[in-house]
Amino acid sequence: MTVVLDGAHLTCEQVGRAAHGSGVALGSTGRAEAAWRTAGLLDGPVYGRTTGVGANKDVTTEDTGLDLLRSHAGGAGPVIEAFRARATLVVRLNQLLAGGSGVDPALLPVLAAAVNRGLTPPIRTYGAIGTGDLTALATTALCLLGELPWTSPAEDVRTGARAGDTGGRTGNPASETGSGAEGGPPGTRAGDPVPRFALASGDALPFISSGAATLADAALACHRLGVLLSAATAVAAHSFRAVDASLEPLSPVVQRGPEQTGVAAALRALVGSTSPRRVQDPYGYRAFPQVHGAVLDALGRAERTITEEMNAAPENPLIADGRAWHNGNFHSARVALVLDALRAALVQTATLSVARLATLNDPAHTGLLPFLAERPGLSGVMILEYVAHSALAELRHLAAPVTLGGAVLSLGTEDHASFTPQAARSALAAAEPLEIVLACELVASVRALRRRGLPCDLPLDPAMEDRPLDADLDAARGLLPGLVP
Repeated sequence: MTVVLDGAHLTCEQVGRAAHGSGVALGSTGRAEAAWRTAGLLDGPVYGRTTGVGANKDVTTEDTGLDLLRSHAGGAGPVIEAFRARATLVVRLNQLLAGGSGVDPALLPVLAAAVNRGLTPPIRTYGAIGTGDLTALATTALCLLGELPWTSPAEDVRTGARAGDTGGRTGNPASETGSGAEGGPPGTRAGDPVPRFALASGDALPFISSGAATLADAALACHRLGVLLSAATAVAAHSFRAVDASLEPLSPVVQRGPEQTGVAAALRALVGSTSPRRVQDPYGYRAFPQVHGAVLDALGRAERTITEEMNAAPENPLIADGRAWHNGNFHSARVALVLDALRAALVQTATLSVARLATLNDPAHTGLLPFLAERPGLSGVMILEYVAHSALAELRHLAAPVTLGGAVLSLGTEDHASFTPQAARSALAAAEPLEIVLACELVASVRALRRRGLPCDLPLDPAMEDRPLDADLDAARGLLPGLVP
């Protein structure tokens, strides 16, 4: 389903859909048009329009915007995946619709056409520190100007998604038509225009004054992590049944706070009933509502913060109320802080999953052979603990807080940095090891249920003999989104 962008209602889930090819449509452009008209009437010094930037803020300039773009498109490292670059375009387009940049609104349909054609700028990994994604957006601007080539879906096989063809010209008199599809998706005609836009010098800084690439990564991370964390409750339910864990810790009478209460209720519904054999179970079971409720609370705060930022005008200066307001809204400290908290919370809930995996290997909890082996002395699923701890170690590494760092740049003019891009990249990277930890628990819990003759209808390989378990883990990872309660 097409995502409608209006500068006010973009969600993390919608960023995920658009990043993987759903397409976008423009809502009202009224606020962007109003800001553009105001920008055209400005007089006096305006940072980045009539002055240099950074330490050059007091230097009067004239028509140096394109030089600014060329000088700032200097990222380094590998080019990011196409879906992340497409998400960057979606977030920046939505921010421009919020009205505050003063950029020519004729740019908006051209940028939307790039998204819908599946074209992406070659954004490099390194270059931002949390005060605006200058290298990423300057690179995007050079693609719009025709000085750098767009990357087409046919040229980038990493995304696995194809965007639809917009079918013909943008109808924008300021855009250049280009000469062909240049390897576009199936159905793209050779005569279709390559999205081009002749950015004016005064539009250069306003276009790149944003953390859109960072917010894109953060939104993608929150969406994927939200799916996994919902699935984690279902995975835990399999383990509860496999070891006959007590449901007493899930009782409504002991719950505190909405997230903890919701986790306990969802788990009770999934488990149904058990026949407890112990007065108290290990923390992996007994403290699940408390720990998992905390990570869902952290995720909720992160999603709310990121959603607010994606639907706001971050530009410096901000064009509003008839003038230019010089400000620091480009600084993303609040996003970095919630992402640091989220990654730390992921480690907590993943640690409980690994703890439950240990009980599934233990005859004292299952009544079965050690490691759920087919015969005494065999290794069964022993290796899953090693795999899970390897992934958990990666999660711990990714959880290192970025907000303890700092930087002084541009001759001391810019004397603080949040390093939010690093926080967002780490949050996005954390999804894979979390998924692996949950898959290890799921494979073991399903085998335990089957060994005990308890019902389990998940389509995992029922074979019990010692064998490589990599295919089982791949299959379990693929099942996780479908387990969401």
